[in-house]
Amino acid sequence: MPLCCPEQTRAPGTLKVVLLASYAPSLVLFRGPLIAALVAAGHEVVAVAPDIDAPLLEELRRLGATPLDLPLSRTGMNPVHDLLYGWRLYRAMGRLRPDLVLSYTAKPNIWGAFAASAAGVRSAAMVTGLGFAFTDAGERNWKRALVQKLQTWLYRRATDRNAVVVFQNPDDRDDFIAAGCLADPGKVRMVNGSGVDLDHFRPAPPPDAPHFLMIARLLKSKGVREYAEAAIRLKARHPAARFSLVGYFDEGPDGVAPAAVAEWQAQGLDHLGGLGDVRPALAAASAYVLPSYREGTPRSVLEAMATGRAILTTDVPGCRETVVDGVNGFLVPARDADVLADRMGWMIENPEAVAAMGEQSLRIAREKYDVHAVNETLMTHLGLDRPGPGRPGLTRTPDAAIEAGCRS
Repeated sequence: MPLCCPEQTRAPGTLKVVLLASYAPSLVLFRGPLIAALVAAGHEVVAVAPDIDAPLLEELRRLGATPLDLPLSRTGMNPVHDLLYGWRLYRAMGRLRPDLVLSYTAKPNIWGAFAASAAGVRSAAMVTGLGFAFTDAGERNWKRALVQKLQTWLYRRATDRNAVVVFQNPDDRDDFIAAGCLADPGKVRMVNGSGVDLDHFRPAPPPDAPHFLMIARLLKSKGVREYAEAAIRLKARHPAARFSLVGYFDEGPDGVAPAAVAEWQAQGLDHLGGLGDVRPALAAASAYVLPSYREGTPRSVLEAMATGRAILTTDVPGCRETVVDGVNGFLVPARDADVLADRMGWMIENPEAVAAMGEQSLRIAREKYDVHAVNETLMTHLGLDRPGPGRPGLTRTPDAAIEAGCRS
């Protein structure tokens, strides 16, 4: 049952922004500060996602947003379910009458653009990563090829309808355009990831003993297998070192089987499951590891940097933007457990250098990834930062890019 009351009276000059997500907790975990910034500027925010539970409902309301639960099969590949999601979005647009639809992740980006266009509403998409279809997981098969071809076709038609397409790193932008997903590069805007809340994630002194941490959904393309292999190998040589993994299982085609994780645990890897609050785990770690095959900008890395942790990640799109190799951590090749284990071994043997790298991570987080600066840039790109009639800080006359998108 819908959780919002769309027929609210708007104050003069207020813009209504519909924020679409495929994973409900991300609305608070990743976009909470953006919602707060939009509300503080006087905008009305409707947060739309599937499976909004009672605690999340209250948290969204506390942020000032109006929640709307709309069913979506996040990892499913049934086209009928996706078309039904698009139809529900279109119906919701008719009730909500928003000024802007802002979406992130593939399905909300694609079907949100179609629904908004059909309803005569301007839209913007945030490409926070190219996902399963565009990630080389070392497993070429007909399913991956078919999904990539279909997603490319859909994205091209969706971005034709978008006013603005926001990217978090230049590699994603270039590959997205080269794949044929975006015909007009003039719609591109860039931001430094989704940012990190430096008040929420605060620096903590590193532990005395080496302790590595990885936080990610349990997907092969996150590099979970390589991390587990390196951890098991090093645990045999350095029994005092700890190797922790935080993350939920994923039912998608890229998911790691629970049996594999159980086997890793038996050999010394500590799987802590999914955590609602990862700050204690970050504070307990001495270094953060993310051997992903591709990211937009990895939020978990930014949180580790804000905690003051050295970073060990891969030299791939999204990840490479977070590390100056040898300064705040190391970049290693993707899908290479041997090099990963070598670098982790060096970190075990050089704790003082690792602590110094953590200090550099904190400096970079403050200079580049402060969530308030990132959201200010995003709101400028969307034309949500300038005064308009009725209320300071609002605009009812969007910038040229958004006007163009409304007419497309």
